[in-house]
Amino acid sequence: MSNNDILKKLRVALHLRNNEIIAICALVNFKLSSAELGDMCRADDHPNFKPCGDQILRNFLNGLIIHKRGVQEKKPATKA
Repeated sequence: MSNNDILKKLRVALHLRNNEIIAICALVNFKLSSAELGDMCRADDHPNFKPCGDQILRNFLNGLIIHKRGVQEKKPATKA
């Protein structure tokens, strides 16, 4: 399964629109344009198809964690 397939399946399963995916990526300071996202969601044989790289998927997943759970609070340092 390719990164594009994972992105498409998560998009459908979570009922996300393009602007929501872009906003989720922005939570981790990753800029993704609407055109780039549209090209990644196309069929593999389409002339404008763009493969979804590991960095794009990783940033989307990290942003999705923040979107669903919120920002992780820093734990106080324990003294030994």
